[in-house]
Amino acid sequence: MPTHAEQRHLPYRPEQLYELVAGVERYPEFLPWCKASRITRREGDVFWADLVIAFKVFRERFTSKVTLIPKTGVDVEYINGPFRYLNNHWRFLSVPEGGCIVDFYVDFEFRSKMLQSLIGLLFDQAVHRMVAAFETRADQLYGKGKAADDGLETAVHSPS
Repeated sequence: MPTHAEQRHLPYRPEQLYELVAGVERYPEFLPWCKASRITRREGDVFWADLVIAFKVFRERFTSKVTLIPKTGVDVEYINGPFRYLNNHWRFLSVPEGGCIVDFYVDFEFRSKMLQSLIGLLFDQAVHRMVAAFETRADQLYGKGKAADDGLETAVHSPS
């Protein structure tokens, strides 16, 4: 059950990063391994989305319920697909010195032991690449800035 928690101080307003993460339908444009996404249903600040993820010979579709916390957060609840479970959240906290703290958390387990073994070997690299893709996309959309390293905390937890 790989778990990853990370905080970064980025030079963007919380609402900018919120819009980026909440824009699930645009993920295939910049997110590694995301080949397709579509929103299947909306109810206020909640929507259901299908994502297709592909890596080498694997191609999987999964459905999530996404709850938007306007301008400050996004929660993802796994509904259906190749996972036994998936928990994911993003929080965007304004800081007095400018920019915001991004708090990212993901924890999941695949149903397939083969997929779980494969991702276990690549998990750290995959998560860092995914977080970097969001940061690069923010640079493209909002202008490249230099993120402050103050308060940068990264914690990666994998089962022993």
